[in-house]
Amino acid sequence: QVQLVESGGGLVQAGGSLKLSCAASGLAFGSYFMGWYRQTPGKERELVAVESAGGSLYYADSVKGRFAISRDNAKNTLYLQMNSLKPEDTAVYYCAARRIGSTRPDYWGQGTQVTVSS
Repeated sequence: QVQLVESGGGLVQAGGSLKLSCAASGLAFGSYFMGWYRQTPGKERELVAVESAGGSLYYADSVKGRFAISRDNAKNTLYLQMNSLKPEDTAVYYCAARRIGSTRPDYWGQGTQVTVSS
C-alpha cells in the first residue's frame, strides 16, 4: 500500500520560510517523478515543483527563485524548502508521485496547510 505523508505546514509571516516533507512508503521511490502541488478553495490544484527520478527540476514561474524541491532517495523523502513566502502562497500543499510514462500523478498525500499572513 502506497502512502505519502506530508508534514511541516503551518502559519508563517510574509517573508518567512517553511520546509515541507513528504515521507513515502510502499513504492520504488527512486524511480518516480515526485512533486508538490497546491490548491486553494475554488481553484484547481496547480503544480508547484517536480523532480524527476534523474534529478531534473521544474518550478512554476510563481515560485522560481523562492522554492527549492529536493529528494533523499535513501530516506524515501521529498522536501520543499519555501523561502520569501507571500500571502498568495497560502494553500493546501500536496505531495504526489508519478510513474515514468504516466501523464498524471498516480498517488497523492493528504495535504498540509500552509498559511502566510501579511
